[in-house]
Amino acid sequence: MRSVLRSLAVLFVCTASAWAEVSYPPQLPGGKAVATETSQAFLKAPESMKSVAVAAAAPTVDFLYYPGQTYKGNPWSNWGDGAAVGEKYYSAIGDHLGPAGNAFVYEYDAKTKKIRQLVDLRKVLKMPEGHYTPGKIHSRIDLGSDGWLYYSTHRGSTRVTVDKYHYRGDWILRTHPQSGKTEIVAHGPVGKQCIPCSVLDPERMIFYGSTSAGDRGDKRQTFFAYDTKAGKLLYRGYEGPSRYMIFAKSTGMLYYTPKLAGKLMRYDPKAGRAPVQLDAEIGLRAATQETPDGYVYTVSNRPEAAVYRFNTRTEKVDKLGPAVVGKMNYITTIDADPTGRYLYYVPGAHGGTHLDGGAVVQFDVKTRKKKVVAYLYPFLKDKYGYTPIGTFSTAVSAKGDKLYITWHGSLAKEIGRKLSWDACAMTVVHIPASERKP
Repeated sequence: MRSVLRSLAVLFVCTASAWAEVSYPPQLPGGKAVATETSQAFLKAPESMKSVAVAAAAPTVDFLYYPGQTYKGNPWSNWGDGAAVGEKYYSAIGDHLGPAGNAFVYEYDAKTKKIRQLVDLRKVLKMPEGHYTPGKIHSRIDLGSDGWLYYSTHRGSTRVTVDKYHYRGDWILRTHPQSGKTEIVAHGPVGKQCIPCSVLDPERMIFYGSTSAGDRGDKRQTFFAYDTKAGKLLYRGYEGPSRYMIFAKSTGMLYYTPKLAGKLMRYDPKAGRAPVQLDAEIGLRAATQETPDGYVYTVSNRPEAAVYRFNTRTEKVDKLGPAVVGKMNYITTIDADPTGRYLYYVPGAHGGTHLDGGAVVQFDVKTRKKKVVAYLYPFLKDKYGYTPIGTFSTAVSAKGDKLYITWHGSLAKEIGRKLSWDACAMTVVHIPASERKP
């Protein structure tokens, strides 16, 4: 354990010589926009993972860098969970700067293998010089029934959400992917608070969020429900969600835990009253969308990352088993395929993914067994000079044949064991049909 902690600690150390090796924007060899690879190397496990089950068929993997990274971030990173809609993948990255930070939203088209920037946040907000602008989109990106994408913003530095920088709170925004238009839904809906966690009820168009306080004022974590159609706050209360929420599409109910594990709270939008506590405990650092058979799957936080199943009809919870496959146990995004049988996730969200070989994990809820469908490290480093360090965003395609992953990672060569977070990239893992049998 000590060796793992030491390895993680050095991930965040950036030296002048490391930065000197990096030029912006990051580019693939030959100026290609996307590189596509199929290799048995994706099935080669590192020595530390030899006992882990691995897929029999090698996947095809598309690899590309996010455009817009034309300068050094602090660091370039991904904190918000993206969404797959049809053959499109929507995701966000940010520069983590403060007080004048910036974040971007993108659309990737799997058919054409083209990516386009939908949002340059600073251009949308148009804040005066010296005023706070967010360095992160830390929320989910969700598509509403009105055809717009909804998400919220979050600070970069923890010291910039203060009066000195005219901080009034963070934003809920929406973007129309076809037209590219972006609008402000609300600015500071709960006062001087950041909004690192969200989920959208796409039918009722209720934006659910939790907040993180600035350096001054009310430090309590809140939960809120915001009516995006009427433009008004429906509910606000304390002891809000820690980092993720469960949304039951079939019932419209919203669930969360005030800490990363504990008893579930249920909010009923029809009643509009304070959430009530259920007699059901769960680990909740990330959650899937509801599956066709009425389940939502969650993963708990470290030190024990485990998979849980929540029945949206009975409100019962089952613990299915450990999620860990190697050394890494921090997972911040988990997705179910369209059948509801297979879950996908990547351990090592905040750093250390490469210590598990860049493992992309498939969890079979029927057999409760795990297998790695792709080891992306060291292949990406050896071929393209990129070390995938972690992710907060994965999404499964509508057909269940592709897993989109947004990475924060390193372009610099390793100096000793020190890696810098200096570029965000995307992989599209094409999962062979033989590895996702009904």
